[in-house]
Amino acid sequence: MAGLNSDTPIPTEIKLHQKSRILELAFENGERFELSYEFLRVFTPSAEARGHAPGQETLQVGKRDVEILGIEPVGNYAIKPVFSDGHDSGLFSWDMLHTLCIHRDELWQAYLDRLAEAGASRDPGECPPPPAKPTPSCAVKR
Repeated sequence: MAGLNSDTPIPTEIKLHQKSRILELAFENGERFELSYEFLRVFTPSAEARGHAPGQETLQVGKRDVEILGIEPVGNYAIKPVFSDGHDSGLFSWDMLHTLCIHRDELWQAYLDRLAEAGASRDPGECPPPPAKPTPSCAVKR
C-alpha cells in the first residue's frame, strides 16, 4: 500500500535532524527531499488549521522556531508529528508528504505571500497570543 493513492511512492527512510530542524525523506523510487519543521507545521493537514471546507483555513503564524518532538506512525500510510507548540493532530499520508515535497518551493512562496498580505510574521515574538478560551467563571456575567 502506498498511502491513499496506490501510485504514490512510499518513504523508505524518515529522519529528524533536530539541530537544523529538517525532516529528511527518502522514497522507494530514489527521490530524497528535505522539509523544514516550520514548513510541516504551516502545512499541517489538520482540520484545526485547514478547516472543514475551502475558505475556512487559518493562516499559521509565528512557527519559525517550532520543533518536532517525535513522530508517530499511523498504520502503513501516514505519520503524525508531535510539534513543540502542542499541535499533534495532523496526519501526513504518504501522498500528502510526497505532494508537499514535490511542490515545496511554490507552496512556501505562496505562504510567504499570504503572510505579507496579512501583515503577519513567521517569528513567534511578533505574533499576538491566541485568544483566550472562556472559562466557566468568566463566561457568564450576572
